[in-house]
Amino acid sequence: MLRKGQFLADRYEILEQIGAGGMADVYKAKCHKLNRFVAIKVMKKEFSDDKTFVTKFRAEAQSAAGLTHSNVVSVYDVGDEDGIYYIVMELVEGITLKKYIEKRGRIPFKEAASIAIQVVNGMEAAHKAGVVHRDIKPQNIIISKDGKVKVTDFGIAKVSSNTTINSSQTMGSVHYISPEQARGGYSDARTDIYSMGITIFEMLTGTVPFDADNSVTVAVKHIQDKIPLASTLAEGIPVSIDKIVAKCTEKKPDRRYQTAEELLADLKKSLVMPDVDFVKMAPIMEDEMSKKEENEELNEDLDVLDDDNEETLEDLDDEDGVLDDEDEDEDDIDDESNEKLDKIMKYIGIGIAAIILIITVFVILKLVGCGSSSTETETETTTVSEDDSSLVSVPDVTGKSKEEAIEALNEVSLGYSIVTQSSSTVEEGYVISQGTTAGSKVSANTRIVLTVSKGTETETVSVTNVKGMTEEKATETLKDLGFEVEVEYAYSTTVEAGNVISYSPTGSAEKGSTITIKVSRGEEEKTVTMIDLTGMSESSAISWLTSNSLTYTIQYQTSSGEYGYVTAQNYKEGASVTTSTSIVVTVSHKEATVDIPDVTEMSSAKAKSTLEAAGFNVSTVTAASDTVAKGNVISYSPTGSAVKGSTITITVSSGPAEIESGTNEAGTN
Repeated sequence: MLRKGQFLADRYEILEQIGAGGMADVYKAKCHKLNRFVAIKVMKKEFSDDKTFVTKFRAEAQSAAGLTHSNVVSVYDVGDEDGIYYIVMELVEGITLKKYIEKRGRIPFKEAASIAIQVVNGMEAAHKAGVVHRDIKPQNIIISKDGKVKVTDFGIAKVSSNTTINSSQTMGSVHYISPEQARGGYSDARTDIYSMGITIFEMLTGTVPFDADNSVTVAVKHIQDKIPLASTLAEGIPVSIDKIVAKCTEKKPDRRYQTAEELLADLKKSLVMPDVDFVKMAPIMEDEMSKKEENEELNEDLDVLDDDNEETLEDLDDEDGVLDDEDEDEDDIDDESNEKLDKIMKYIGIGIAAIILIITVFVILKLVGCGSSSTETETETTTVSEDDSSLVSVPDVTGKSKEEAIEALNEVSLGYSIVTQSSSTVEEGYVISQGTTAGSKVSANTRIVLTVSKGTETETVSVTNVKGMTEEKATETLKDLGFEVEVEYAYSTTVEAGNVISYSPTGSAEKGSTITIKVSRGEEEKTVTMIDLTGMSESSAISWLTSNSLTYTIQYQTSSGEYGYVTAQNYKEGASVTTSTSIVVTVSHKEATVDIPDVTEMSSAKAKSTLEAAGFNVSTVTAASDTVAKGNVISYSPTGSAVKGSTITITVSSGPAEIESGTNEAGTN
C-alpha cells in the first residue's frame, strides 16, 4: 500500500486511496508536471513477482491507451518503479453503476436507456479500434457527478482477431458472461453486446437474471437457460427496451446485434418510440449448413460440462471472485457519508436528465428529417429446394420420453430443439407434442421442436430484493410471497450485524421453493494469542495491545514493582482471546525512594544545597540551641529515605536562648 505524500516517477503525488480490487489498489493523486488530479491503479505487491499478472496488468494499459473517447476512461501513463507497477488514468469523480443500482434499485426506463447509450458509445469506439472489452458489467462503468458515463477497466480486454479464444485468465465476471465465454470459445464484439444486455436487464429490474451458489451453475444457466423478459420482473418496461435486451442476450452470437452501432440506433429510437415494437429479431430459418452445425451443437448433452470447461469456470472463483458480489462492492472504498453520496446522486440525476433530453431531441430531429424519404421494406426470404429423394419422414415421438424421442429422430438424421411446458396430464420428461407433424417429409438434419413436459405447473413469483433488510423483515417479506426461508450467517465488514448481505436465487422462483438469505454477523472477531506483558513499560504494552486490535484497561498499584512497568495481566501468556475481550493490565505506580543525606550541624546553606542535589525540596525552621552554632542544622525530618521530590524540613540553630534578668533586679530593691 502506498502512503500519503509518496511520489511516483517524481511527478505523481499520492493523496488518498479511493478503491481496491483483487489485483490492484486505486489512488487519487496529483500530477505536478501538468497540475491536474489523476487516478493511479497500482498492482498489489503480492502479484508483482507473478509474470502472468504483470502481463495482464500491462495489457490493460495497452488495450485502453489507444482509445480516446468521452465515454471511455482515458489512460495517460504507465510505468514501474522499485517493483511498483502502475497505470495513470483520468480521475472520474462519481460512483460505479453497480453502486448506483444498489442505491436507486430499479432504474426508470428512460434513465437506463440514456446510461446504456453512453456505454454503447464507448463500446463502439473500442470495437472500431479493434478492442473487445470482454468484461462489461456495472462495476466497470462509472457515472460522474454531471451524469457522464464512462467505461473503465480493460483488464481482460484483447485486440480482436480471428483467434480470440477465452481462457480462465480472460473470462469476464460470471453473472455477465456470454455463453461463448462460458464455453471457453471464440469471442468478439458480440460478446460485449451480450454482457451489455445483462447490464441493461439489471438496471431495469434491480437484479441479475441468473444467480446460484457457485460460478459453474451460473455459467451453465447462461449457456442453457432462456433469460426472462425484464418486463416479467418489473413494471413499466416498454416493449422496445424489452426486445432490445432479448436480442442482446440471444444465446447464439449470430442472432444478436452484430455491431454496437446497430444496438446504439435501437436504443436511441426506444427513447422516442418506447411502445413501438420496431426491434428486428433474427429470423429462425437458416441455411442448410447452419442447421447442421446447430443440430450437432444441440445434440450435445449440455447438462454436464466437459472437464476442461468446468475447470476453466471453477478457476473464475480463484481468479476474480466473480460470484461474490459483496466482494466486488466491498472492494470499492466508498466510505463517503450518506449526505455526500446523496449529493452525488442528485447531481448524477440532473446530469442524466439533461442527457436524456439532448438525445431525445436529436433522435426526433433525425427521424423527422428521414420522414420525407422513401421507406424501404426489407424482406428476408429463404428458398429451400430439395430433391424428394433427400427428404426423410418425421417419426411420431409424441408420448415418448425425451431420450427415446431424441434417439428416434437421430436414427433418421434429424436434429431436435427442446421446449419445456407444464402439464397436468403428461408425465415430467415425456413429449407433449412435436412441432412438425409425424409423417411429414423434411430435409435431413432439420431441427424438430419437441415440447417436453416439466410436470404440474408451479406458480413463479418475483423474488423481492431483501438486501440490507433485517433478518426478521426479510424473512417476513419472503414468507408473505409464499417462499420458505433458510438463513445462513457470515461475517461482513460492510453490512451491519443482523442485516441481509445477499439472497439466492434472485429474479424469480417457484412459489413454495426455498430462498436462502445470508445474514451479517458483523465484522469477524480476530483471535489473538496473549504474550507475557509483565516487565514491559506501560507504553510498550499498550502498543502491542493496540496493534492486535485488543481492547484494554490500565489499572495502577503503588505497593510493588518498578514505576511505570507492568506487574500483572488478567489473561496469562498463551491464552486465546478475541478482539472484544477486555484485557486488564496492572502497572506499578510505586514511587522510587532515595536515601536522605545526613545534614546535621551543616550550615543551613550547605544543607539545603546537599538535599536539593539529592532530589528533595527543602523547608527551613529555626530554634534556639546551646550546643549547635548559630546558622547550623540542629536536625532534619524525615530521616532515612524518602520519595524523590518530597520535602525535607531542616531545623537551623538561632544560637543560645537569651536569659531574662529583670526579676533579679526587682528582688534587690
